[in-house]
Order: sequence, then structure tokens, then C-alpha cells
Amino acid sequence: MIRILLFLMSATLFASAAFAAVSTPPAKAETGITYYGHSAFKIVTPTGKVLLIDPWITNPGNPNGEKDLASLSKVDLILLTHGHGDHVGNMVLISKKTGARLVTTPELMKAAVLLSHYPEVNTGNDLTGAFGGEIPLLDGEVTVRFVPAVHGGSMEIAEGSIMPRNLAYAGFPGGFLITVKNGPRIYHTGDTDLFSDMALIGDVDIMLVCIGDKFTMGPRRAAQAVKLVKPRMAVPMHYGTWDILTGTPEQFDGALKRIGIKTGKRMNPSETIFWK
Repeated sequence: MIRILLFLMSATLFASAAFAAVSTPPAKAETGITYYGHSAFKIVTPTGKVLLIDPWITNPGNPNGEKDLASLSKVDLILLTHGHGDHVGNMVLISKKTGARLVTTPELMKAAVLLSHYPEVNTGNDLTGAFGGEIPLLDGEVTVRFVPAVHGGSMEIAEGSIMPRNLAYAGFPGGFLITVKNGPRIYHTGDTDLFSDMALIGDVDIMLVCIGDKFTMGPRRAAQAVKLVKPRMAVPMHYGTWDILTGTPEQFDGALKRIGIKTGKRMNPSETIFWK
């Protein structure tokens, strides 16, 4: 009788433990987003894949630029919105160091190889797309949609390239809607003005939005862009790098509040936020 009772008690405890293990969901992994100043960001997916967007890590607004650049030992993809030097930044050095592959439009990819000496081995047709198109990357870990932008698209010709030092055609500028598996949907506007089709981009968790004025929309129009997109968080970028970029996060925050939006989130250079 005692043996039977002990058996029943053991079976009950085992079943309870098994039920608890099944009924308790695993903790959801986080996606990390690091801001490097200007328009440069790093995204680390829940499985550890690393993406950089417009990687001018050593821009004047980042006091930790050289240290941040040196710490980039693993980068899987570099996403480039357009060919201007303040977005091309350190991408060639990073690609040579880490083997990072370039994601951009076909025209800009060719220009990056011919004019900026981007390692051709780290490019490919599977990494290109045109506006409205989506491509799966990193075995489905991320999906990238190419979004248009209202801006210029030339690229400065680097010394030692096949053409004299000047500006050359490098396709049209754009932005990216990045969907991370088991993570957020991130819209990086690139350099742009407000345009009405922003309202059609779809569900967005984090909007990385230019606010600096002069070369892009300023704080007031950026706030209107946020109103169209309706993200859960809006992070200002492309401001304060030089004195001519007069738009400020404070002005952006004020413009958001005036239209009843409370999703603004200022990030400092080298700061990382996590999204579950």
C-alpha cells in the first residue's frame, strides 16, 4: 500500500512539473537598436544577427565614434539609403573588416563598388531591390522593404576610382522598412521630406525619422510624418551634426505634442534600446 501511495505521489509531482514547464512560455528575446549619431544605427536581432544602416559611425556628433567603430567585429549586413558621403560613412572599412554584405538598390550597389571601392565580393543581386519590393535576408531572420524618399541620390567619386573625382549618378534615394523575426518593424526614413504615401507604409513599431531641416524635413514636417505613419516609437535623427542642421529634438518633441502625439524618444550617440 505504501509503495502504491509513493508511486501515485511521484506521478502527480512529475505531471505537475511537466504541466508547469509546458504552460510557462519562454522569455521573448530582445532586439537591440543602437544609435551612433546622424543617421547611423545598429540593429541586433534576437538570434544575434547584426545590421548597420547608413554607417557613418565616426560622425562629428558621436564623441565615441572611433571606439564604436573599432568595436564592430561582427556585422552581417549594411543597409545604405543613398550615396551621399554622410551616409556612406565608414561602410567600406567595415565591410573589409567584417565581410558585411551591402543591401541597397541595384544602381547604388554598382556605384558603391565602382566609385567607393566597396568589396564586390560582399555584394550580390539577392541583396538588391527597388521601391515597393521586399527581400528576405539572413535565412528569413529579417525582411527588408525598399521605401522611396524625396532627396538627392548622387555619390562622390573616391580617389583612385575609374572616374575623375566628382559627383556621379547613384540611383534614387530611399528608406527601409525592416521586419525582424520575433522582433519589431523598423522604418528608417533615410533623408527625405514629408510625403503623403507614408500613410500607406503599414504597421510600424519604431520610426527613425530625420528632423534636421535644410537637406531634409524639419521638426514640424517630421512630426506630420509621424502622424501619417503612426509608429509606437519615433526616434529623431539627422540633426545637430553641423550648425546648418538647425532642427532639434526639443522642437520635434514640441511639434509632436502640439498634434497630440507622445511617442517621441530621443536617443544619444552610443545609446542602445531594447524591444521585445
